[in-house]
Amino acid sequence: MKHRHYHHKSFPHLKPLNEREHHPRVSIGLFFIVLGISLLVATNDLLHLGAVKDYFTWQTAMIFIGVLLILNLNFTGGVLMIAIGIWFLKDVIYFMSPEAFNTFYWPAVIGLVGLAFILSYIFRKKPKINS
Repeated sequence: MKHRHYHHKSFPHLKPLNEREHHPRVSIGLFFIVLGISLLVATNDLLHLGAVKDYFTWQTAMIFIGVLLILNLNFTGGVLMIAIGIWFLKDVIYFMSPEAFNTFYWPAVIGLVGLAFILSYIFRKKPKINS
């Protein structure tokens, strides 16, 4: 039995989640939203890194790109970029003790990568089959 998705005639633009993809304007919009949030965090020193220039490093660029990848439904790459960026910032960000960070960090990252693989499967694009 072949499974078909039913699209209501009134809503032809709605697709199942696993067939959706972002329009380039949505990706650009997401970029500016994440950039705005990043600037808000930096100008208010919410992570206690210091001056605004201290927020814009290669480590934070990796985190920024990772967030954009996740928002563009590339979960595995996004999680890995964020994990690597945070790892290199671990001596600057003090949200837990260094011992606890070293104990829990990589097991948590491995678990998140597993979750990312599952989410990638759920949101993956189905190949179009001509019928």
